[in-house]
Amino acid sequence: MSFPLLTATAVLPAIGAIATAAVPAPRRTAAKWLALLVSLATLALAIAVLVRFDPDGARYQLTESHAWIADFGVRYEVGVDGIGVALLALTALLIPFIILAGWHDADPLETGNRRWRPTQGFFALILAVEAMVIISFEATDVFVFYIFFEAMLIPMYFLIGGFGDRAHAGSDEKAAAQRSYAAVKFLLYNLVGGLIMLAAVIGLYVVAGNFSLQEIAEARANGSLDMATNTERWLFLGFFFAFAVKAPLWPLHTWLPNAMGEATAPVAVLITAVVDKVGTFAMLRFCLQLFPEASKWATPAILVLAVISIIYGALLAVGQRDIKRLVAYASISHFGFIIMGIFAMTSQGQSGATLYMVNHGISTAALMLVAGFLISRRGSRLIADYGGVQKVAPVLAGTFLIGGLATLSLPGLAPFVSEFLVLVGTFARYPAIGIIATFGIVLAALYTLVLYQRTMTGPVKPEVSAMPDLRARELVVVAPLVVLLIFLGVYPKPVTDIVNPAVKSTMSDVHKKDPKPEVEAAK
Repeated sequence: MSFPLLTATAVLPAIGAIATAAVPAPRRTAAKWLALLVSLATLALAIAVLVRFDPDGARYQLTESHAWIADFGVRYEVGVDGIGVALLALTALLIPFIILAGWHDADPLETGNRRWRPTQGFFALILAVEAMVIISFEATDVFVFYIFFEAMLIPMYFLIGGFGDRAHAGSDEKAAAQRSYAAVKFLLYNLVGGLIMLAAVIGLYVVAGNFSLQEIAEARANGSLDMATNTERWLFLGFFFAFAVKAPLWPLHTWLPNAMGEATAPVAVLITAVVDKVGTFAMLRFCLQLFPEASKWATPAILVLAVISIIYGALLAVGQRDIKRLVAYASISHFGFIIMGIFAMTSQGQSGATLYMVNHGISTAALMLVAGFLISRRGSRLIADYGGVQKVAPVLAGTFLIGGLATLSLPGLAPFVSEFLVLVGTFARYPAIGIIATFGIVLAALYTLVLYQRTMTGPVKPEVSAMPDLRARELVVVAPLVVLLIFLGVYPKPVTDIVNPAVKSTMSDVHKKDPKPEVEAAK
C-alpha cells in the first residue's frame, strides 16, 4: 500500500491545530512556532504532491478510496486533477505567510475591561481552516466534500468574530459589535447556501444511488444515468447557489466586505485568497462535471451575474474610504472574472480562470498583508488618515505599489496573463460580455492608483512621520510573494502545463469545443 500522501496533507494541519491549541497559555511563542513549523511541513507535503503529479497522466491521481458509511453509499475518496493540485499548492504556500504576518495579531490586549485573546486558539483555527480547505480540493466523494465545505465555516466564524485588527481596540464595544455582526453575517449567508446544497446532495443520491463523483460522471457519460432535464437543472441550482455564496458572486456577495473589513489582515487573506477559492473550484469540479447540460442552460444568466460582479465590485471599490473594504470589493470584481472564465465554456477562459484563482491568491495576499502592516502602524483603516508614506517607509510603499499594480493586472505581473486569457476566451464565444467586462480593467486602474496616490504620495502627515519601514519578519512575508508575482507574470507555463489537461477534460464533460476563428491563420 502506497503512502496516503493526499490524506497526510490534510491530516497534518488538523493534528497541528489540536497540538497548537493544547500548548499551555503562558507559552504563546511556542504555539506560534509550532503552528509555523506545521504549516511548513504541510507545504513540503504539497510540494511532494506536485512532484508526483503527472499532468499527462490519469485525470485523478494519488487517489485513495475507503469504505466509510456503507449503508448510504458514502466512501472516503480523494484524488487531485491539475486544477485541484494547483489550488492545494496555493493554499499550502499561503498559510505560512499568513501565520508569519499575524505573528502578533492575537497577543493579549491590556485593556480596561481585561479582554483576553487566546493566542493559541488563533493559530490553531488557521491550521484547522487549512486542513478543511485542502480536503475540499481533494475530495472526489460529494458527501465528503460537503462535510468539509460546511465545517470550515466554524473556525472562520471564530477568526472573524473573535480577533479584530489593531485599528479596532478590544475595549471598543462598538468595534466588538461590528466584528460579531460580520461573523454572524458570514455564517448565516454560507449556512443558507450550504443547506440548499444539502438538499441538492440528497437529491443527487436519490437519482444516482451513490456520492462518487467519478462514478456519477462516468454514468452520465455512458448514458447509464439519465437525469430528467428539470431534475438536473434543480440539482445544478442547488450546488451552484452554495458555490456562488462562497465565491462570492453578486448579489450574494454582501458578507465579504464586512468579513474582510473586521477581520485581521491575515484572516482577510485567508478568506479571499484561500476559502473563497473553494467556491469557484467547486463550480469547475462539480457543477460542470455532474450537470453538464444544466451548466450550459444556465450559462447566459451566470455570465450576466459575473459581469455585474466585475463592474459593481470595481465601482464600489472606487468609492471606498476604508483600505480593507476597497480590497474586498476589488476581490468581488476579480471573482467575477473567474466565474466568467469558467462559464465562457472555452479552453482559454477556463485555463485563465484557474490561473486567475492562483494569481489572485498571490496578489491579494501581497496587497492585503502590506496593507495590514500599514494599518497596524497607524492604527486606522481610513485612506484619509495617510499621506506621504513613501517618503518615510519607501520599501513598504514599494511593495504596496507592486501589490496594487498586480491587482489592476499590469502586464508583466501574474494576474495579467490570467485576466487576458479569460477575456480572450469569453470574447471568442460571447463578444458582448467580453467587451463590457473590459471596463472592469479601467476601473481597477482607477481605484488602485487613487489608493496609492492618497496614501503614499503627497505631503507627509504628522501621524505617519515616524512610521517605521518593513521589518525583517514582514520582508520575509512580502518578498516571496512579490517574486512569485513577477515570475508567474513573465513565465506562467509551470502552472498552465498542470491545469490545461484538466481544463480539456472539463470541456469534454460539457461537450464543448473552442469556436473556430473567423479568419484562419496564414500557413
